Amino acid sequence: MLTAGSISGAAAAKDAGSLPRKKTAGGTAYHEAGDGEPLVLIHGVGMRLEAWAPQIASLSGGKRVIAVDMPGHGESAKLPVGSRLEEFVAWFGRFLDEMEIEATNVAGHSMGALVSGGAAATFGQRIKRVAYLNGVFRRDPEAKAAVLARAAAIPVAGVDKEGPLARWFGDDPGSNAARELTRKWLNLVDPEGYAVAYAAFAGGDETYADGWKDVQGPALFLTGSDDPNSTPLMATQMAALAPKGRVRIVEGHRHMVNLTAPEIVNSLLAEWLSLGEDER
Repeated sequence: MLTAGSISGAAAAKDAGSLPRKKTAGGTAYHEAGDGEPLVLIHGVGMRLEAWAPQIASLSGGKRVIAVDMPGHGESAKLPVGSRLEEFVAWFGRFLDEMEIEATNVAGHSMGALVSGGAAATFGQRIKRVAYLNGVFRRDPEAKAAVLARAAAIPVAGVDKEGPLARWFGDDPGSNAARELTRKWLNLVDPEGYAVAYAAFAGGDETYADGWKDVQGPALFLTGSDDPNSTPLMATQMAALAPKGRVRIVEGHRHMVNLTAPEIVNSLLAEWLSLGEDER
């Protein structure tokens, strides 16, 4: 287990601002910083590329860091209603084509983790390393029923802001800054884009679950010890399946660990990026 303090006030203030974006011909918005080997960052449902601000600042000193707005989020074009996880993975492949990136490292958080794992499973020759932050794997029947019920409620009740905040953060005062940033981003999200992504997220926990055995590059599985949905057990199970898998658990943190424990997450990502492609 690894321990860390919460996001600093200075970092939180920086995160609150909007980062400049470019757009691909296909309508994907992205922010790019740094030079070197590419690292693409994919956020989760309801968020936007600014959720990676601490990682962009830390890792762009030695890498070409590209954070994307997921379809229907931030300034990126939507995918059609009914799109499944496979369509989000295909979107990511098109993005790499548009950016003329032949091979990359990819780190995803939550829904972004499912996309990154799907990419590693389906066009793994283009994925040098994969980091799976707070990602799900084969939910148990109770958890699956709960997430499917939440997905079904969105078209009727709209975007639920308070439920995610309650699941993603503890009640500790140290999480307040990150919680309020997350609330802001949830308030900005396009309802249809959110609904499409959440439905794909709800139904996608087993889509590529059998693919980890074939992922040959270094695979990092990272979550918070107190994340009730993307659990340490899930991370441990996936790491055991991947030939070069490693699990890292950040003690005392929940779902938004890249914001509430940025120093440790940045350190673990830097360690993962330093691994040779033949290293575990």
